[in-house]
Amino acid sequence: MLKWLSLITLLALAAGIVVGAMAGSSGDAGVIETVTQVSHVGDLWLNLLRMTVIPLVFSLLVTGVASVADAASSGKLAARSLFVFGVLLVSATVFACVAFPAFLAFWPPDPAAAAKLIADAGGNAVQAVSPPTLGEWLAALAPGNAVAAAAEGAVLPLVVFAMFFGFAATQLPAQQRQPMVAFFRAVADTMIIIVRWVLVVAPIGVFALALGVGLITGIDIAGLIAQYIVIVSIVTALIVPLAFLFAILWGRVSPGRFLNAMAPVLAVAISSRSSLASLPLMVERSRDAMGVPQRTAGIVLPLAVAVFRMTSPVANLGVVFFCAAVLGVPLTPDKIVIGAFVAIAISIGSVGLPGEISFVASVAPISMAMGVPIELLGILVAVEAVPDIFRTVGNVSGDMAATVIAAKGQPASPPEEAAVAPPG
Repeated sequence: MLKWLSLITLLALAAGIVVGAMAGSSGDAGVIETVTQVSHVGDLWLNLLRMTVIPLVFSLLVTGVASVADAASSGKLAARSLFVFGVLLVSATVFACVAFPAFLAFWPPDPAAAAKLIADAGGNAVQAVSPPTLGEWLAALAPGNAVAAAAEGAVLPLVVFAMFFGFAATQLPAQQRQPMVAFFRAVADTMIIIVRWVLVVAPIGVFALALGVGLITGIDIAGLIAQYIVIVSIVTALIVPLAFLFAILWGRVSPGRFLNAMAPVLAVAISSRSSLASLPLMVERSRDAMGVPQRTAGIVLPLAVAVFRMTSPVANLGVVFFCAAVLGVPLTPDKIVIGAFVAIAISIGSVGLPGEISFVASVAPISMAMGVPIELLGILVAVEAVPDIFRTVGNVSGDMAATVIAAKGQPASPPEEAAVAPPG
């Protein structure tokens, strides 16, 4: 049943994009307005998924850490997860530093179009917005008000609080710790049940969300802007097979099994453009489709969503490489290495910055570090919605790959965990 649902959902995604693109190209204001209103059904469906995120994240982390009496065991899993994140992030960054120059050498910007784009940039002034400094980022790790952090959807501070809570619970006597773990495990399993209910209508929700995507991607974008979108999107999308390769070779999971687990996650990621909204489904598919122990998924995936963005340095570097090509700025190997280090740091440090602000705040420091002017960002930010789709797809692929890799050698779920888990 789930395989058929995944196939139908993917077909609904494709149909939604096509219908949305046709509506956008029609130029009929009434049709566009109708499609826009129908797309709000997708917003409703997405909100049904999102409402499970905060309780699921907190419950999974608490149970994952506190379900074992030995706090060092959970600490080792968290440390292993961070190591896996680091390896995948560096690999993706190195790939970007090789792929983008190769693409731009094969398909260089047209000089006449580049001159026009530079001229147009004069009317789109950009003010470089700095991401949080290291000190500000460290200070924000501990939430001054955990309830407020949950209400605002601030995942990283909530993750820190949940892990402290879980580690502290390991110091309680067993007769106190076990009922608490059982309660939070029940909360997590309840959220998973809700996710499964929401998935029943996934084709409808994904179709409605995809209508909005189609309206954006269906608009004709000429010349250099189209070239920018294509190059950055293609290279960012190549992170998906890279993540698959890591999962297969390092995680020792079969290609078919990993693809079966990923298919519905990718559909939600494309339509929602949100790793956070994809988290409940990633937990469910990791556990039920790939057999990852719940404790492992409950620690690795929330950590991944909070601090690991496999495509962030890739796409951000792509913007800088493209701007350098348009502006005729040569990028020497030392500049590329510096940019790579800054891109990795920015991918971790710019957590929680929304929308267009995050685009400028993430790309501008890399541009300045590599000696590339930032004037073009005011134009490129207008079409960021399209590459952002591939950012999300690559991020969830990296999250799932990291989870199956971190799960290697982990013990199976404890009997009491399996007893309360929803049936597959």
